[in-house]
Amino acid sequence: MGCVIVRTWRGWTRTTDADAYAEYLLRTGFTGYTQTPGNKGAYFTKRDVEERTEFYLISLWESWEAIKAFAGDDPGVAVFYPEDDRYLVDRERTVEHYEVFASA
Repeated sequence: MGCVIVRTWRGWTRTTDADAYAEYLLRTGFTGYTQTPGNKGAYFTKRDVEERTEFYLISLWESWEAIKAFAGDDPGVAVFYPEDDRYLVDRERTVEHYEVFASA
């Protein structure tokens, strides 16, 4: 297996804004992830927790260079889009990266 790096991020909306934010994410983040050369896949997930909806984004990358092409020179900083402030009530400002060493 070649190198695979997993990148994760979390953000929260009001539950009433969750569907609109999900649609917005599909037009912005999902497109940005999947159209970047070196992206090997993306999973955008959500779950309701009390009065908020948590969004957990997982993307797979073939190299640090590919991640930097998407995220910029500091791959540990989260990428945001112009209308994120409209929807997000809380967010991680950084992301986590993990190197895959086994998969099935």
